[in-house]
Amino acid sequence: MKLALKIDVDTYRGTRDGVPRLIEMLQRHGAGATFLFSLGPDHTGRAIKRAFRPGFLTKVSRTSVLEHYGIVTLLYGTLLPGPDIGKLCADIMRSARDAAFEVGIHTWDHVRWQDHVATADAAWTAREIQLACERFEEIFGARARVHGAAGWQMNRHAYRLTQRLGFDYCSDTRGKCPFIPIHNAEIIACPQLPTTLPTLDELIGADGLTPENVADRVLQLTRQAPSTGHVYTLHAELEGMKLAPVFERLLAGWRAAGCELVSLHDYFASLEPGTLPRHVVTAAGIPGRSGTLALQGREFLADAAPLPA
Repeated sequence: MKLALKIDVDTYRGTRDGVPRLIEMLQRHGAGATFLFSLGPDHTGRAIKRAFRPGFLTKVSRTSVLEHYGIVTLLYGTLLPGPDIGKLCADIMRSARDAAFEVGIHTWDHVRWQDHVATADAAWTAREIQLACERFEEIFGARARVHGAAGWQMNRHAYRLTQRLGFDYCSDTRGKCPFIPIHNAEIIACPQLPTTLPTLDELIGADGLTPENVADRVLQLTRQAPSTGHVYTLHAELEGMKLAPVFERLLAGWRAAGCELVSLHDYFASLEPGTLPRHVVTAAGIPGRSGTLALQGREFLADAAPLPA
């Protein structure tokens, strides 16, 4: 079974400290992966506005945000200026590519995208993605081939841009299998490779799960695999730092179970794009995470009732 490892890199600290550690761990286990980078300013501190969202404070209390992100990171964009991640960490980003890992775009400004894209217009959305694309090309000397939205947050303009900008595939959604997205009855000709497993921060603190036993739960869920395999999203700020021992156990457990740990590129190469089903994309909540996310919805069948406009 192929299991694609998608690494979201949200912050300056996660890039500087978490990415090198993840590269070392992945190489030691012979695992492939895709690093998706936040390429602009780190404004993590501005996420404090989410405290008023239902479920956000519960998530914070479960996952020890201060412990994982650090007090300095939680002040960026408020009491401290947000460091420009792409300018300060370009060498680290290139080191992931030079170590033969796939690299792609997560976002320009993680907090701004996650908090505003749902209601943003076409101009705002295009500007944010264009800033990320331009910075990516500055750093890597080539255009990005893959995009994975911050916080699994998307809008109709963003879906259209994944097609217009020529991404080979994207991983902006949560779901059960690769698919061609349909948004408001519009087919988006850019395949989605959705995250199919829950993340550590969604699991820890719920149902008696702790850093000591959560790996067993993820490994158990991994065995319930679709025929196309799994996509697992990890975070440089978590699995690359405080939760690195958990990730080590996951890597060893997946290997022992015979999983082939690959990048999104190699995962996509194992598929037959012409046979991918078409699914509606929706926005809804999932256990362990506040707010709504971009989700893989019902499959569109030619003989089914028309999709709502």
